Amino acid sequence: MSPPRRRAFPLVPRPRAAGVAYGALSSRRRGQGAEVAGTRRYVPGDRLASIDWYASARESMVRDDDIFIVRQYYAEMAPRVVVVVDRRPSVGLYPPDLPWLSKPAVIRETITAILAAARAARAYVGYLDFGSGHASPGEAKPHWIAPRRESVREIGLRVGDEFDASPASFELAVDYLLGLPGDVPAGTFVFVLSDFLEPLPDAIWSRVRAQRWDLVPVVIQDPVWEQSFPEVGGLVLPVVDPASRKPATLRLTVREARERREANAGRLEGLVERFRGIGFDPVVLGTADPIEIDTAFHTWAHRRRVTRRRVG
Repeated sequence: MSPPRRRAFPLVPRPRAAGVAYGALSSRRRGQGAEVAGTRRYVPGDRLASIDWYASARESMVRDDDIFIVRQYYAEMAPRVVVVVDRRPSVGLYPPDLPWLSKPAVIRETITAILAAARAARAYVGYLDFGSGHASPGEAKPHWIAPRRESVREIGLRVGDEFDASPASFELAVDYLLGLPGDVPAGTFVFVLSDFLEPLPDAIWSRVRAQRWDLVPVVIQDPVWEQSFPEVGGLVLPVVDPASRKPATLRLTVREARERREANAGRLEGLVERFRGIGFDPVVLGTADPIEIDTAFHTWAHRRRVTRRRVG
């Protein structure tokens, strides 16, 4: 039996009231788009379909001569997609040989889904991370792939298992993208793949909103240990620090395990509410199954379409 076929999800922008409408983002150069940029006099070689007959008639009456006015259009820009991967140690959990969620596997399948969506939309797609696996020890340099259609293969090759970025890697990524307005203009889909276990300053999100990117937080958390917490009260647990990789043991009471479970569930709920409250529509993933990941993004796209109809 062949595996279920994956379907590319549509790139649906957030409602017009909250951002730039998809397909309405205009370039500064003139071209064959849909939005009128202005008018000018007809010159030989102009397309007859671009003649504004009403404006031509008015101008001809005023000047008592045959004057033809043509419309100029903004050239439509291809949609742009940038994938930002958080490569801090916590996002490197858990190894594939453990019975819990392998976040690197989720990242690989999620990037595959996003690349498929970009190809279907004929979008320019780029990539950014601040993992130090490709830099000298102690350095934090960006691995940046500028948005273009032929970047798909290069991005696929970049997806690896190095999760050694500094705690400030996401702030560095935002600063880096803010310095690239030509490559990442307003309206760009920016998919941020992270577990978001560590809260980020409100100032970071304010700067992103001011840039008018269509930022989509992709929250990757293990459903057992991070979205919730198992009933392990009274047991001794072997644990490993994600940053230092040093092993240790942990023993919690029944009450402490329950409190941690409630805290983890509340953390995720609060994170989703916070994102939605500032205009971002997150996607929460707790599985590496490709079909379930595709379903989560199709649900995200459907939710946006419904919201757009209500706003419109």
